[in-house]
Amino acid sequence: MGTWNSKVKGIELMILEFYYYLFTVIQPRRCRSFLRLITIVLAGAAILPIAEQVVKSSVAAQRPVLMILGDSLVAGHGLPQGEAFPEILGQMLQNDGVDVHIINAGVSGDTTAGGLARLDWSLAYNPDAAIIVLGGNDLLRGLDPSASFANLDKIIERLKARNIAVLLAGMQAPRNLGADYADEFDAIYQRLANRHDVLFYPFFLDGVALQPMMNLADGMHPNQAGISHIALKILPHVKRLLSKRQKKYQKKFHQNQLK
Repeated sequence: MGTWNSKVKGIELMILEFYYYLFTVIQPRRCRSFLRLITIVLAGAAILPIAEQVVKSSVAAQRPVLMILGDSLVAGHGLPQGEAFPEILGQMLQNDGVDVHIINAGVSGDTTAGGLARLDWSLAYNPDAAIIVLGGNDLLRGLDPSASFANLDKIIERLKARNIAVLLAGMQAPRNLGADYADEFDAIYQRLANRHDVLFYPFFLDGVALQPMMNLADGMHPNQAGISHIALKILPHVKRLLSKRQKKYQKKFHQNQLK
C-alpha cells in the first residue's frame, strides 16, 4: 500500500510540473485546447470514484426492506446466532436470486399488544413489506381472542397506511384450551386477511407444531430443522409478497415518468 501511495504522489508531482511548464514556458493561448482536454480527463478521474459510490447507493436504495414482526418464533429463542427464522429465510431468498434486506423485529415473550405498542419503533426501519408472526403468547396466556383481533387489526391498519405490503402468518390454538376458544382464536387471522385484503399464511408452525424432531426440548420453539422447514414452506408466499411490493414500485415509477 505504501509503494502505491508513493507512485500516486509521484504522478501528482509530475502533473503539477507539467502545468507549470505549460503556463510559464509555452504561451497559454497555443495550448488552450490541450489544457481543456487535460482538465477534463483529470476531472473525470477525480469524479469517477464519487459517481461509482452514487450508483452503488442508488442500487442499495432500491433494495427492498422486509420487516418480520413477531415474538420468540422470530427472535430465534434457543437457537445459535444467525440461525433464527429471518436469517434462514434471507439465505433461501438469496439462493433464489431475491435480494432483500431483512429486519428481525422479533421480541421474545411479545403478545399482539406488545407488538402493537412497539410498532412505531419498528417502523423506524422504513420497511417496504412486513410479515406478522404474533399471537402465540396470547394463546399461552389464554387472552381474549377479540383483544388479539383488535391488536392485529390496528397493526395491519398502520402498516397499510404507510403503503407497506403485508403477509399475515396465522397461529392455531391447542385443542386443550377448549374447542370454542380454539375455534374463535383460529378464525381471527382469516377474518383479518379478508378484512384488509392482505396475503395470508394460515399456520406459521405448519408441519412443526407437536413434532419432537422439529422442536427444542421445551416442545414449543422450533429447532434448526424446524426453522428450515418453516422458511421453506412460507418461501413462496414471501416471494409473492415481495413481488407485490415490486409491482407497486414499478407502477409508481412509471407514473412519475409520465409527469
